[in-house]
Amino acid sequence: MQISRRTFLLTAAAAACSRRDNGSALQRAAQFLWAQQSEDGGFHSTTYGLLRSGQSLTPFVLDALLDVPETAFRAKPAAIDRAFEFIKKNTNADGALGQMDETVADYPNYATALAVTTMVKARSTARNFDVAPMVAHLRAQQFSEANGWQREDRPYGAWGMGGPIHRPPETGHVDLSMTRYVLEALRASGVPASDPAITKTLVYLERSQNNDGGFYFSTVNPEINKAGEANRNFASYGTATADGLLALRAAGVPDQDDRLAKATQWLKAHHQPDHAPGFDGTARESWGSGLRFYYASAISKTGLGLPVTLPSQDENGSFRNPNKMVKEDDPLIATVFAVQVLAKQY
Repeated sequence: MQISRRTFLLTAAAAACSRRDNGSALQRAAQFLWAQQSEDGGFHSTTYGLLRSGQSLTPFVLDALLDVPETAFRAKPAAIDRAFEFIKKNTNADGALGQMDETVADYPNYATALAVTTMVKARSTARNFDVAPMVAHLRAQQFSEANGWQREDRPYGAWGMGGPIHRPPETGHVDLSMTRYVLEALRASGVPASDPAITKTLVYLERSQNNDGGFYFSTVNPEINKAGEANRNFASYGTATADGLLALRAAGVPDQDDRLAKATQWLKAHHQPDHAPGFDGTARESWGSGLRFYYASAISKTGLGLPVTLPSQDENGSFRNPNKMVKEDDPLIATVFAVQVLAKQY
């Protein structure tokens, strides 16, 4: 089919307009996030007390901001350095971030994993970070034989919240999202797919994947599988399936592998551009809107080309989810996810 010159020009103009609009939204969102940096270099929630320490939020925010193209927004090197200084200051002698508050831990494995990923991303002549202690700490946190766990145990190969190491029969909280972020950090740091820590994780990923190709959140804690049960198993849903696909890729599973193909098929069949799928028409439907920003970010990272729409941006450049179910009403959280989406669309 031939495309007329007029159609071509109109299409090109529309694409250019869309890019400008996207670039403007991305610039304003990045400006908002940098404006939230505290004098200590960290990013601290004013919405949730658990996140006020900034230990998990700082690498979370910084990781997204480092992906913003300089043509959209150019960050000040001094601001970036201050954020890294905050991370280093709050990393303990064992290589863990998120454990410096004596009263409550701040998602240590998640925080440490994001710190590793962000430090590797920002490495340069001026910033030669040593992530080895953090990587060693994450390795020690895995549910594996070193901590008394065997292949037949439900959490085998996964990661939980962090903190004190769990040994049988105590599991604590274990989920797919945490496992995905640690996997991505290990691979970013140079751990090969053949490493035992990676191959053991595949056991957990296989247990988390249903026959329909979709994933659920936890093989250990049934109450956190947000879509509930279906056909005597935990139902698949969008955020978990996107996490599962990204975790499989991080583990080095090739694109032609059946596990990846089935997860991709599930996402394409169930995708919704404005909410997480897997909850429609059920009593748990509100989870779909509650996970809107997380799903938008994760599905954008899969590279499947599935369209994503974001709600209106606030005048100050931030985004916010009115649904509070998973803390996306905190603009620091929602705006980070939005930046990750907008950066992929830029």
